[in-house]
Amino acid sequence: MSATANALPHTPLLIIGQAYGGGFFSGITVENGQRYINITAGAAHELEGAWGARGVLIEGASSFTDSRSNTESMAAAGSDLAQKVLGLEIEGFTDWAIPARDVQELQYRHLKPTIAENYAWNRDGDNPNSFPIGLLYTEELPAQTAIEAFQEGNAEAFKDTWYWSSSQRSAYLAFTMSFDGGSQKHSGKGNELRVRPVRRELLID
Repeated sequence: MSATANALPHTPLLIIGQAYGGGFFSGITVENGQRYINITAGAAHELEGAWGARGVLIEGASSFTDSRSNTESMAAAGSDLAQKVLGLEIEGFTDWAIPARDVQELQYRHLKPTIAENYAWNRDGDNPNSFPIGLLYTEELPAQTAIEAFQEGNAEAFKDTWYWSSSQRSAYLAFTMSFDGGSQKHSGKGNELRVRPVRRELLID
């Protein structure tokens, strides 16, 4: 291990839903062999808007794990929604982003607001970039979160509707997720959907 790595503070032991880093711990993703803790902002910081211009393929906005890089690429291409998210400051943290597809999946897996059955169609829930690896949803799993604040009707709960990810599907489409059942699909970039911002930190063992 390098001297720099030795100097970094160890990441504290976190549990899902724990307040940390300006939001709430929502799971771990793996990118290029490194593990990252993902932090979901509180419900008060949700935004709504169009993903970006239809028919424009944005270079650098297709990662399934790097939310910040995607969002910066979106903002540089003129996305008003991405620019608003990049402008957030929450508890002194300014590195917020629109969640990449596999980061967003963790929000649903661990913070599901409703008692509704999951769609369990297609590849919903498949997440090779999470730690542990995410498996396909069943109708029963994931269940409603046990974290009361994130349960439907409470202060931090996701709405029973569609949310944008920052992961681009094509020039016309970007990946989305329904928090009323967990369906992972895509939508036209001009549609106005919600966003729950995230940030991440390198996990230091």
